[in-house]
Amino acid sequence: MTCLLVVAKAPVPGLAKTRLTPPATEEQAADIAAAALLDTLDAVLATPGAHPVVAMTGDLRRAQRGAEVMDLLTGCTVFDQHGNGFAERLASAHADLADAFPDEAVFQIGMDTPQVSPELLTEALDALRDSDGALGRAFDGGWWGLGLRDPRQAKALATVPMSRADTGDLTVAALADAGVRLRELPMLYDVDTMGDALRVAARHPGGRFARAVAALAV
Repeated sequence: MTCLLVVAKAPVPGLAKTRLTPPATEEQAADIAAAALLDTLDAVLATPGAHPVVAMTGDLRRAQRGAEVMDLLTGCTVFDQHGNGFAERLASAHADLADAFPDEAVFQIGMDTPQVSPELLTEALDALRDSDGALGRAFDGGWWGLGLRDPRQAKALATVPMSRADTGDLTVAALADAGVRLRELPMLYDVDTMGDALRVAARHPGGRFARAVAALAV
């Protein structure tokens, strides 16, 4: 079995998806983030052969749709995030899973690609059977998913600047230096700006995320 890891932040107003404000209010932006997380968790929980794991930060008691998120988390193994900065938290999450589940590979995604499906995640897990790792790039130059047969190799991420137009390339280079050969997965849009949100919602109209975006009427 492979750990399917979601790295998530509690969708608290004023702290989640702040680049959507304006035109969204802080509460609307957090609701969009919550919808994205819920759609993501639905896809993860429906992926056969996966061990669903969530590395969480933030207070779900203050979050939009917090009770609904906590309900889905009952089907997952949940860890707290730790480390200084996002890159270090990613590396630490992989290391935690290597300790807890020493015989399992890890495929990690975030909560801002609500268009992921069980079929796409199955493709990602399958890629780890004959490759050191797999990378799903995002159109903004980052990446939406990273899988490693040996999750301890994610320590290379600690030196990679995140949220930049060259993050994907730098991730590939850092892992190549560690001896990891990556298989490329389909490229996706992630959701950073309202333009991203509208684009993803239009292409995937059936989920909570699309409904939350449509509620803005922008």
